[in-house]
Amino acid sequence: MIKRRKLLVSLGVSAFMAPFGAFAQQAKIHRIGHLLVISHRAFLDSGRHRALIQGMADLGYVEGKNFVLEDRFADGKADLLDRFAAELVRMNLDLILSTGTPAHHAMQRATRTIPIVAMADADPVGNGLAASLARPGGNITGMSTSAAELAPKLVELLTTALPKSSRIAVLANSGNRAHSPVLPSIVAAAQQSGRQVIQVSAQSSDDIERAFARMVRERADAVLILIDGFFFQHRTQIAELALKHRLASIYPASGYAEAGGLMNYGSDLTDHYRRAATFVDKILKGAKPGELPFEQPTRFYLEINRKTASALGIKIPQELLMRTDKVIE
Repeated sequence: MIKRRKLLVSLGVSAFMAPFGAFAQQAKIHRIGHLLVISHRAFLDSGRHRALIQGMADLGYVEGKNFVLEDRFADGKADLLDRFAAELVRMNLDLILSTGTPAHHAMQRATRTIPIVAMADADPVGNGLAASLARPGGNITGMSTSAAELAPKLVELLTTALPKSSRIAVLANSGNRAHSPVLPSIVAAAQQSGRQVIQVSAQSSDDIERAFARMVRERADAVLILIDGFFFQHRTQIAELALKHRLASIYPASGYAEAGGLMNYGSDLTDHYRRAATFVDKILKGAKPGELPFEQPTRFYLEINRKTASALGIKIPQELLMRTDKVIE
């Protein structure tokens, strides 16, 4: 009788626990791809990986437990993006994150069905990623940096810091389709303030060296660096060259002044990665990317490196310092 009772209890416990065992076995691990223009080291050093993981954790997603990231880093080599994009598409992923406009376009060429979250794009509509910001309409959504609209402000900040400047160089990446539409507005803003614009481009570290050599030959006294994943990866090199050649410099996103550049003004890209988790969560729960509006920045941040300003012999006007969110000493 006692043996029979023990058997029944045992069977009851087994029956009770069985659904939980089945649930544990069936718990889905979401597979998320990530295509980046920059290198793995640059991604880690920027703090953006940490922000993404934290954003996911805030919504209950723990890396290695209920989601995994499949990263592909192009290390600044845009010609690798299409190959990596095709590789990610073949991996049966739940969705794909992309970092850098060339990466967004590579993913767009590779798939029109897998959901894509673009971490930051200067002009999603103008760049062909979305029909409109409010209703993208395809398989891509994400966040806009609104960098295309910042051109006049960047020129204004440069000329305020360096009122006697006469020639502003603009460093673009010829492999980044987002740059061409921005240049006319920069030229217009510069000409309106009586400055000439020198357009230079770079796609490699050596190109950057040559670009600065040309700026010097053409007597530029300031440089505006367009937002670009490759340029961000090489921000220290760019900042050092600007200082070496005594050029006031500005970049339209966070992180450049910290690397030694004179100024940066734009959205906080690290926060974009934290915010990306909300898009991931909604899509994993069934939302269609084409119906999720692209987010626009609600605030732009101005950072100034006073040590760099001092080395360049620039006295930052008080009116500019009063508008600065962060002064780097």
